[in-house]
Amino acid sequence: MNSGYITALAALGGAALGGLTSFATSWNTLRTQMKAQRSANSKSIRQKLYKAFIEGAAKTYGDALIHDKLEITGLIDLHALVSRMRVMSSQPVIESAVKVVKVITDTYSQPKTTPEEMQAMISNDSVDILRSFSETCREEFEQGLQI
Repeated sequence: MNSGYITALAALGGAALGGLTSFATSWNTLRTQMKAQRSANSKSIRQKLYKAFIEGAAKTYGDALIHDKLEITGLIDLHALVSRMRVMSSQPVIESAVKVVKVITDTYSQPKTTPEEMQAMISNDSVDILRSFSETCREEFEQGLQI
C-alpha cells in the first residue's frame, strides 16, 4: 500500500475522531443545560403553585373561623390547587396540603371563633395550620427534588 494512502487515512481518522469528540461534548453540555433549565422551571412553577395554595388556604381558613356557612368557592379552589400538586409535587407535599384542606373543612362545622378564642389561638400558635405544609415544601426544594 502506498504511504500516501496511509497518511490520508490517518488524517481522515483523526478528523473523524476529533469531530465525534466535539459532537459528544457539545451534546452532553446541551443536555446538562436543558436539564438545569427544566429543573429551574419546575421549581418556579411549584413555588407559584404553593404560594397560591398558601394564600387561598389562609383566606379560606380565616373565613371558616368566623363563619358557619361553608364557603364552597374557596374549598373548590383549594382542591384544584391540590390536584395540580398531584401532577408536580412530592407525596409529602400533597399529603400535607390535603391535611390543610381537611382542617379548613372541619373548621366550618365548628361554632364561630370568638375574638377571645382567636387571641388564644394566636398565643398558643394553633392558628398556623400552614406551618407543616410550608416546612414540607421547603424540604422538597432543599432536596432539589426532580418531579
